[in-house]
Amino acid sequence: MKAILLFFLLISIIYTFAQEKEIELDPVTLSTSLSAQKISQTGRNIISIPGEQFNKLPVHSVDELLRYVPGIEVQTRGPQGSQSDIVLRGGTFEQVLVIFDGIRLNDPNTGHFSSYIPIAPAEIDRIEILKGASSAIYGSEAVGGVINIVTKAFSAKKTQEPDKKLQVNAEGTIGEYKLINGNFGGFYQNNYTSIGGGFLTNNSNGQLQRGARGFFHNNTASLSLKQWINDHCNIALRSAFDSRDFGAQNFYTTFVSDTASEKVTTSWNQLQLQYQGNKHIVAINAGYKAVKDHFAFNPSSVANENHSYLFQTVVTDNYHVSTNANLVSGVQYQQKWIRSNDRGNHNLNQMAAFIIWNQILNRFSYSPSVRVDYTQNSGTELIPQLNLSYHLNKIQLRASAGKTIREADFTERYNNYNKVFVSGGSIGNPGLKAERSFSYEAGIDYWPLSESLSTREKLGQLKISFTVFRREQNNVIDWVTTPYANMPRKDNLSPTGTYALASNIAKVNTSGLETDIQYSKRFKKQQQFWGTVGLIWLDDEISAGNPSFYISSHAKFLTNFNLEYSNQLFSITLNGVYKHRTPQEASAINTTIHADCFTMNAKVAVWLLKQRLSIFSELDNVFDAENSDLLGSQLPGRWWMGGLKFIL
Repeated sequence: MKAILLFFLLISIIYTFAQEKEIELDPVTLSTSLSAQKISQTGRNIISIPGEQFNKLPVHSVDELLRYVPGIEVQTRGPQGSQSDIVLRGGTFEQVLVIFDGIRLNDPNTGHFSSYIPIAPAEIDRIEILKGASSAIYGSEAVGGVINIVTKAFSAKKTQEPDKKLQVNAEGTIGEYKLINGNFGGFYQNNYTSIGGGFLTNNSNGQLQRGARGFFHNNTASLSLKQWINDHCNIALRSAFDSRDFGAQNFYTTFVSDTASEKVTTSWNQLQLQYQGNKHIVAINAGYKAVKDHFAFNPSSVANENHSYLFQTVVTDNYHVSTNANLVSGVQYQQKWIRSNDRGNHNLNQMAAFIIWNQILNRFSYSPSVRVDYTQNSGTELIPQLNLSYHLNKIQLRASAGKTIREADFTERYNNYNKVFVSGGSIGNPGLKAERSFSYEAGIDYWPLSESLSTREKLGQLKISFTVFRREQNNVIDWVTTPYANMPRKDNLSPTGTYALASNIAKVNTSGLETDIQYSKRFKKQQQFWGTVGLIWLDDEISAGNPSFYISSHAKFLTNFNLEYSNQLFSITLNGVYKHRTPQEASAINTTIHADCFTMNAKVAVWLLKQRLSIFSELDNVFDAENSDLLGSQLPGRWWMGGLKFIL
């Protein structure tokens, strides 16, 4: 108890120097063309969430924040950052690319690690979600869409203002099941220097599951610096460390013998050099990622020790042709390798070049792009994309079409491949072909409220988006139940074993409709309301004799929402998810995925000291719903927690 009191005392002496701003519903984005554009000019459906929303909503990690963003399905295995799979537009978790200040974050070992984003929340400027095909710019994995994390330090502009800018925030939380969380960090900027950093820790013994507890000890620390050398040149650096230690029972199997635990540690280092001239902005980005994964299926098994590495560099040139036109070109190189007692030792190189043209003609804008991609496994691939947008008063019409690709990761190719004997489970397939697909979509964005400043101050901002899309895919990679007799390699398998083989499914076509609603309003006397609602309907056509696991696991209908109201006395935030999906059952461990599931979280904060010191109470899974996103992994029931936050 003394340790907890000391923790809150330390928290309470940290100040936040920041002023809340109204949330902009048509901000500038770099996601679609690597060039600054208003979202309404991109021809794409993009959601932008400000980083400061992290501390207001009842969430504890970046993947939990994404869970309630319109149109995103986050299939969570463990709470508060333990593990989640990110799904966009009915794809698999392997078909979503995560970008971190211009650098790819996806791990070469497995897409299960894509939600391990090594950044403290205090560093996040905004999170942009680009839905749909994006391989022409970003390459492999950008099939269902892109999650783009933009940080304060790397996006900071050189200022001429003499005043310094300082933001520091801190929050401490305790709760049931010996929960102790901490989230603190800050950002400093003067004319030529920007510094950001912070620390996030989530810890609990966890709720009781099938004979084991869903414990977690998840920690992230990050530090970044951007320095302007002169009026044209700047350098930015980032270093981060991320550690996740958690109970992983039935995360990947439905075996009774599965009492797994897992620890994943990530180190991330990033460098950016940038030159800004009158006509050109040239940037060199480089990143190095090292991940250690220790997975123990049960106490009697030999643990998997996987060490994966990713080195990458991207060089881009943004040429300002005229007031309404610019040309972005770039080259990219990636080297991936793994050292594993389970998957063996492997290397993979990838190279690419791309070019993007952005043109605005009065109300009409268009952006064609093309990428030439080369990998050791699949050879050379030509990937085109075209985005169109037309603005008419309060309506924005948009359309997009493009090709996408995805290479198999090391787990899909070599899982359980290097072991002496495998009695059952998932088996990799070195002969996997690359996925190829073509996506097209059309949509409309509607701003029913006037864009005049006076009306906006009176009525707020409202944006309603509607999109229809289709993705036609060949050779989609997923895990398919396969009898021993049909396994391509039997060297270390048992004739009586039950196996799921990584396989190319001949064809998967996905059609869908999605609706996004965003509203923001600042009232008098420090009152503010912000809300988002997303709805998505999906239909799949699959040419496969046996059902695959991840393709069939996504929701057929999904709605998620965030609602936040605050004034000078208190604030209330609610978020929730409703899913309708294909029911599943694993009788061996008495587990069921119900067709319908609804969960909601609530958070109430009361100001104790004039917008400086607040005390909050949070209830996760308010209705104590039986909650599982993937068959086997059990999510927590109702969970109370509370804490303190200090703001100036």
